[in-house]
Amino acid sequence: MIYPEPIDHFDRLPDSILLFIFNKIGDVKALGRCSVVSRRFNSLVPEVDNVLVRVDCVISDDESSSPSSSSGYSSDKSRHPISSLFRLVFSGLLKPFQSITQFISISPRRAASSSAAVVDGDDFEKNSVTHHSPTQVLKNFNEIKLLRIELPSGELGIDEGVLLKWRADFGSTLDNCIILGASSVIQPLTSASGCSLPNIDGNGENDNGSIPDSFYTNGGLKLRVVWTISSLIAASARHYLLQPIIAEHKTLDSLVLTDADGQGVLCMNKEQLEELRVKPLSASSASKRTLVPALNMRLWYAAHLELPDGTVLKGATLVAIRPSEQPKKEVVGGDGNWVAAAFKEPYGTAARMLVKRRTYCLEMNSF
Repeated sequence: MIYPEPIDHFDRLPDSILLFIFNKIGDVKALGRCSVVSRRFNSLVPEVDNVLVRVDCVISDDESSSPSSSSGYSSDKSRHPISSLFRLVFSGLLKPFQSITQFISISPRRAASSSAAVVDGDDFEKNSVTHHSPTQVLKNFNEIKLLRIELPSGELGIDEGVLLKWRADFGSTLDNCIILGASSVIQPLTSASGCSLPNIDGNGENDNGSIPDSFYTNGGLKLRVVWTISSLIAASARHYLLQPIIAEHKTLDSLVLTDADGQGVLCMNKEQLEELRVKPLSASSASKRTLVPALNMRLWYAAHLELPDGTVLKGATLVAIRPSEQPKKEVVGGDGNWVAAAFKEPYGTAARMLVKRRTYCLEMNSF
């Protein structure tokens, strides 16, 4: 009896459907594994336009050349996270993913050098860690429109229980930055029935949004200044690192660089990406980061801010930052959604509540 050859149902799917599936996958490691399934997959993966890059570890320039660089991330955690330029790398990648560096062979020499990085499976697992920067990995993608890069953690070391979140938009320089901080966060109490109960601790006094005199003498203002400067440095360092990716991928419409902790988010839309290509950024002379221009800042403060879900922010502080040379932008009403939209709930609600309080204006020189 003659049996018909089995049908590969993937062969019956048009390329457009497969690309739709690959774009839903997004994760660059998973796409690397897909690329070795078949020649057809291998030819389609470079056309994916929605890519997610999860960085496994961050290694400083000083440590990247040392034998212990594979464990550099753990040591980085104990040192100041923005004291030097960091290299973003993928570590411990498996053989299927390494083949992604070969699925577009530009030259035999490149193919040879790429394949040389592939080692025996057992030896690879036990004795070696291969590093690939996002720039290297993304070189093989031709049509990226939406790119999201996720760092393993935020750069800013903060004490346990402290809230610090920021979002920055960049073109060739800083467009705006929103920072939300709190000295502590009290989560809502939950009753036996699963309902949230209000936090009642006697500190929810009514006020008009004015900052108490003690804020200036007990280190409260100094701490907020440190939060602000540190967030701006972290954002400008991230922006600096994105230059080669932006220059190489002309099809980009959106780029987001975030971290697994949800501490900071850097965003660039299509117009901002094009601006950076046309007008090169100004680098800081002191370190490898984008120069932060002179700034106008507006600050709102609440000693005790209770959110609708019962969460309480102690020492809640919101800072809205724009370059001095740009026209002032409203933060409430009209185009004021740029502040509240910077954070996911419940922190978006916290921002909307804070901007209704008394506003304090500050200025900062370029650095």
